[in-house]
Amino acid sequence: MAGTTPGTPGTPRVLRAMNDRAALDLLLEHGPLSRTRVGKLTGLSKPTASQLLARLEAAGLVVATGTTEGRPGPNAQLYSVNARAAYAAGLDVTARRIRAAVADVTGEIVGESELPTPGRSAAGVVGQVTEVLDGAVKAAGIARADVRRLVIGTPGAFDPATGRLRYASHLPGWHSPTLLEELAAALPMPFEYENDVNLVALAEQRLGAARGHSDFALLWNEEGIGAALVLGGRLHRGFTGGAGEVGFMPVPGTPLVRRVAQANSGGYQELAGVQSVPRIARALGIDTPEQPYVPVASGLLARAAGEEAGDPAHAALLDRYAERVAVGLSSLVAVLDPELIVLSGEVLVAGGEPLRARVQSALADLAASRPRLVLAAVHRRPVLRGALESALAATRDELFDTSR
Repeated sequence: MAGTTPGTPGTPRVLRAMNDRAALDLLLEHGPLSRTRVGKLTGLSKPTASQLLARLEAAGLVVATGTTEGRPGPNAQLYSVNARAAYAAGLDVTARRIRAAVADVTGEIVGESELPTPGRSAAGVVGQVTEVLDGAVKAAGIARADVRRLVIGTPGAFDPATGRLRYASHLPGWHSPTLLEELAAALPMPFEYENDVNLVALAEQRLGAARGHSDFALLWNEEGIGAALVLGGRLHRGFTGGAGEVGFMPVPGTPLVRRVAQANSGGYQELAGVQSVPRIARALGIDTPEQPYVPVASGLLARAAGEEAGDPAHAALLDRYAERVAVGLSSLVAVLDPELIVLSGEVLVAGGEPLRARVQSALADLAASRPRLVLAAVHRRPVLRGALESALAATRDELFDTSR
């Protein structure tokens, strides 16, 4: 019976499913398309393209959305992916708040919600997750059961061996050994969890500065400094999920930090983390408060790159901070030799092109290879966007498989 099973490559069912998926991906990428255009892009004949679209329309995966206009001859029917065919959700978790968003299968965000969590009881994590998710679901005008998949982004990483969150001691309530089981019992949809910086890298790979790159690194700096590593098109998470926790990395210029997990800090965090920016500024005679760290640091770097660009003290701030960033990047470059490094997070993005150029120059002096540095292109809620992209990828793989 070899060659007759539904999943055997080369059988009519599998070939149809491959053509179906190719057409659906093209509709997602290009928007509404006519039968003729689908045929040209897929290489299928007009009759085969017509049969394909009729099959997908009957399955509820595509819908007719109008006709072409302004061209010679009769108007052609246009088709697009049925946005209502499925929904996916993402969560972005920090110690102060949880954000949730729901997207339809085309990737359009249709509902969002945010829940402040400072001072909340550690025992209420499951309730917080369901509350903020329900808020986004309600805003989308759907039911919780309509969400096909959820991806939760957190600092640190859940250890695959123990199921416990590591590298994020500042996130109260998320370290229970039974948390994942409790979430599974409370949520009606499959869910996955991922490191927040990894999700930012995924967003940049799918939508931003790393599109078309299968090997790159991303450096993130907001409340903490971290990295994401994409090798061969896949995220490298490491044995315990801790790959990219570069904030713990010992670096020259800082005292050696011991028991980094308890301190929740390390050499690179002390050298180039958000708290270092106001300290450098004060040492240069720039009057500035120290906290809140992220807005203060971002404001200082933005002014240095913009309105204060001609001021020697602000220029020196960019120079000194860029060198600190490059010190840590040089170790990463020595090990990985990436083609591309994306600078992301509010603090690094605030410095703009002047900071990026300085980091690039400083890195050229410290590293043997010279990867190209670029600024992140996904600016609005990149962790949440990455969570949605991850959830949508799995949802589409399941929904668009017509071989079954």
